[in-house]
Amino acid sequence: MLDVQELGWDPKTLGELDHQILKAPYVRLSSCTKGKHGDVVYFYDLRATQPNKDYMSTRLLHSFEHLLLAGFRKHMEKQFICVAPMGCQTGFYLILLNEGNAGTVHAVYETILKEILALEAVPYASVDCCGQADHHDLAASQQLASQLLEQKATWREIV
Repeated sequence: MLDVQELGWDPKTLGELDHQILKAPYVRLSSCTKGKHGDVVYFYDLRATQPNKDYMSTRLLHSFEHLLLAGFRKHMEKQFICVAPMGCQTGFYLILLNEGNAGTVHAVYETILKEILALEAVPYASVDCCGQADHHDLAASQQLASQLLEQKATWREIV
């Protein structure tokens, strides 16, 4: 078993958690799986809004997914596997290979959020790259990025 505490994560916040006690926004390690050859897949919860209280519009969710995809591809090229929106529209799942350090994940996420503020277009939002290319909202994404950055100090306060 991996020592997630050594990586900077609170072991009490792994696994399934009661959504009634979660305090968004936060970044948490949800689980990790070690392969038989030593590689580790880390599964993260990038929660942006409070479960059962608030949610992102589909345009915002779609755009933010594209922005996170571009950012993690850029900054974690070798570790990045996937980022996907939560069906409840409150955040994103992030999957990384062999990167479990809390400080690293937080720093890259912060860098991506700062970069979102300076963008003039949503990446991959063209008909050749996106199945619903006109369904985006950069302004709302930048507003969300700004709010998340303002609350960076509480990203580790999950419950």
